[in-house]
Amino acid sequence: MATHDNMTIREAQQAVDDWIKQYGVRYFSELTNMACLTEEVGELARVMARRYGDQSFKEGECQDPSEEMADILWVLIALANQTGVDLTDALLRSIEKKTRRDSMRHKLNPKLAPQPDGRHDDR
Repeated sequence: MATHDNMTIREAQQAVDDWIKQYGVRYFSELTNMACLTEEVGELARVMARRYGDQSFKEGECQDPSEEMADILWVLIALANQTGVDLTDALLRSIEKKTRRDSMRHKLNPKLAPQPDGRHDDR
């Protein structure tokens, strides 16, 4: 297995699989993991709304988006494992698709052009 500092997506998929088999007994059902993924995305949304939005944190609430992002990644990897998805291949295909489809789209989007003061239009 790779060191914790240098893990590929494939190695992450294997690490999650190993952990589940060693400590988790078995995978939760796909539908349970989908519900867990949705829950984790909601937890990230809460942190982002409080850190970057107008809400304030409640006492004792998680304030670390990296913790919530890691939880999302964990459940996504578990779902990929149990449905036979190689996330490395899927991500590479997604990058290729977006490049074909959007190679000029964002460059030509006036909403993304820098403003005279160096800021971007926030419309």
